[in-house]
Amino acid sequence: MEHQELLSGFIRLHVLHHATEGDLYGQWMIEELARHGYRVSPGTLYPMLHAMERKGYLQSRTERAGRSHRRVYRATAFGVEALAFAQDKIRELFREVASGDNAT
Repeated sequence: MEHQELLSGFIRLHVLHHATEGDLYGQWMIEELARHGYRVSPGTLYPMLHAMERKGYLQSRTERAGRSHRRVYRATAFGVEALAFAQDKIRELFREVASGDNAT
């Protein structure tokens, strides 16, 4: 994916947003991100989900899905707090970027 380094933060916020709304699993998240123009492979997303869990933003559990099992993620209280903090920063950044204000 072009500009991967810049977009990875948006992807994490997108994951956190959906994880605060309810349960999600990796393949669903890959499809959801694709609807928004992000092409994310399992080799990128799953390590990202695991890292977000290690850092305390997500928690997971294993559920049976037919004959197999899948890991289902949900935001923790820390993740909900982090998303609220990020939303304020996103609003501030959007106002600045959308206005074209390049002053420092």
